[in-house]
Amino acid sequence: MRIFTGIGLALQGQRGFLFPWVPVLIAIGIGGYFSVKQEPSVVMLACFGAGGLLALVCGVVLPEAARPVAVAIGLCCLGFAVAGARAHRVSGPVIDWRFYGAIEGRVVGMDRSVSDRVRLTLDQVVLERVAPDKMPRRVRVSLHGDQLGFRPAPHMRVILTGHLAPPSGPVEPGGFDFQRHAWFQGIGAVGYTRTPVLVLEPPPAGVSVLGLRMGLSEHIRATLGGEAGGFAAAVTTGDRSGVSKQTLEALRASNLAHLLAISGLHMGLLVGFVFAALRYGMALFPSVALRLPTKKLAAVFAMGVAGAYLMLSGGNVATERAFVMAAVALAAVVFDRRAISLRAVAIAAVVILLVQPEAMLGPGFQMSFAATTALVAVFEMLQKHGPLEMPRWVRPAFALCVSSFVAGAATAPFGAAHFNAVAAYGLPANLMAVPIMGVVVVPFAVVAACLAPFGLEVVGLVPMGWGLEAILWVAHFFAGLEGARLHVPSPTAFVLPMFALGALFLVIWQGRLRVAGILPVILAGGVWGLAERPDVLIADSGGLVGVLQDGRRALSKERGQGFVAQNWLENDGDGATQAEAALRWQVAYALGGRSIRHLSGKRQVAGFDGCKAGEIVVLSHAPVQEVLGCDVLHPEILKDTGSVALRWRGGVLQKKTAREISGQRLWNTRDLRQ
Repeated sequence: MRIFTGIGLALQGQRGFLFPWVPVLIAIGIGGYFSVKQEPSVVMLACFGAGGLLALVCGVVLPEAARPVAVAIGLCCLGFAVAGARAHRVSGPVIDWRFYGAIEGRVVGMDRSVSDRVRLTLDQVVLERVAPDKMPRRVRVSLHGDQLGFRPAPHMRVILTGHLAPPSGPVEPGGFDFQRHAWFQGIGAVGYTRTPVLVLEPPPAGVSVLGLRMGLSEHIRATLGGEAGGFAAAVTTGDRSGVSKQTLEALRASNLAHLLAISGLHMGLLVGFVFAALRYGMALFPSVALRLPTKKLAAVFAMGVAGAYLMLSGGNVATERAFVMAAVALAAVVFDRRAISLRAVAIAAVVILLVQPEAMLGPGFQMSFAATTALVAVFEMLQKHGPLEMPRWVRPAFALCVSSFVAGAATAPFGAAHFNAVAAYGLPANLMAVPIMGVVVVPFAVVAACLAPFGLEVVGLVPMGWGLEAILWVAHFFAGLEGARLHVPSPTAFVLPMFALGALFLVIWQGRLRVAGILPVILAGGVWGLAERPDVLIADSGGLVGVLQDGRRALSKERGQGFVAQNWLENDGDGATQAEAALRWQVAYALGGRSIRHLSGKRQVAGFDGCKAGEIVVLSHAPVQEVLGCDVLHPEILKDTGSVALRWRGGVLQKKTAREISGQRLWNTRDLRQ
């Protein structure tokens, strides 16, 4: 008890600065839920929820010195309970077999797959020969082959013949868990079709939000055309289906991909432009400016514009965070409060964590809040030290340089961890592109929206397209420079949490002790640099094997399993393509005195004539008869273990499976869902 009291006394010195820790503590609880190996029971989740509420109540009645500790414990428990409740609330059937047959459903989403194919998300699903209680709520299907002019539309009912399978687990032990990602999106099966999609029912009459978004997106692409049209549709409606893979890679290599995602920059520029235009516009009329609170009216109207933009954008995590931030800032203007502060950032984080706790695991949430928190903290620090002595015309350029550098530095570790790359020329690219977005693209987008009811939106769209073409030129120019993209290996699981907690302590804590936050940041970087990649990786389908040789991974196939191959190479920090990595492959490898072979295809598996003692053989199909005398891995075995990683350390062959790391959770264990 004395320890808790001592901590409480130390926290008293932080009075007035504790609220930004609220989302951090909730996030710790959420992280605890997702890191356990066994799915907590409903009773346990209820106990965590009740215990969290009780701890918060105790935080009111306990002595003042002990209150912060009780509140911290309560928030962590609530985060754990909220994440578990969310996982159960989105629960739905997931097929656990390979399906081929008729697939019927309603189109509720359209995007592009990793292979740049059009991909449909369907709800109200009907699968041939599948009982209603086993029917997935949603399925996602990639369209291959000639679609004979088929053009999907929101809420159109379609039928097709295709292949479906359960969402796959991590491509390697400890890697990105697509099963978990699909679970929270309500997707119970993924697959593809090579036959034309047929329309059963056209979209219903009337206007829906999705239909409005897609209709607006198509109109923008048709008006502007080319990559600029796809870019304009993406920043207006969130529809990226018109952005090619080459353009997306150029934006990533130049660190301009954040301009494609509707985030705080877009929301801030839009709200700021609308607020300023209305406020100064009303100031032109003295009779209005002297009688009405024009500043507050402009804030209220700008908040409505922000809400409409959120609706049209599709509402991803970055946009929701940006909207909450904008709403808090504008509400502060209405109530004569401070508009931008760490408290506003914390409120936005709390809202998103309570509504979508799984968002905390994604790069969008992490990078968005990292950039915003760092920017607010740095500009608050600059304000405390008073205005810098510089000409007025220099200040916007200075603010742009500082914001670009700070946002880039804050998001770089998260971007490198998730995407395994660092943009070497990100700062100059942003210094050139961001002003174009703020001065040209956003203002003319508002002009287009205002003129759209009169059929004159082209007056705004065309100059908007010029601005986007200029940004694309900047992206391609810097992406084409030598060494534009530096590849880095993936860190171990605890590196990012360690870095984030250290950085947050450095930003939020008040007093000299805050410099202690530098230590975990440095330690995280050191541990990252010491990360070792597995010697052998085996896909959960048995269809691909990757062996690390002389620091580079050789792949057993030049085609197929493209998503797995791309992730392995990226996690290695290797910029090679699958075809290039396949050229490194040898027929057999030796690992610690044990040979490793991969047989792919039905013919090779059928011709498998046995193996030597101690040999490791990976088959893409189950063998016809039982194999004795060696270790054989094939789809029937890998179905239970997931992907496999092998390491030769200290004279011992270490084997780690994806299931050992992810454990038995709702999204990967059938018995828990029943």
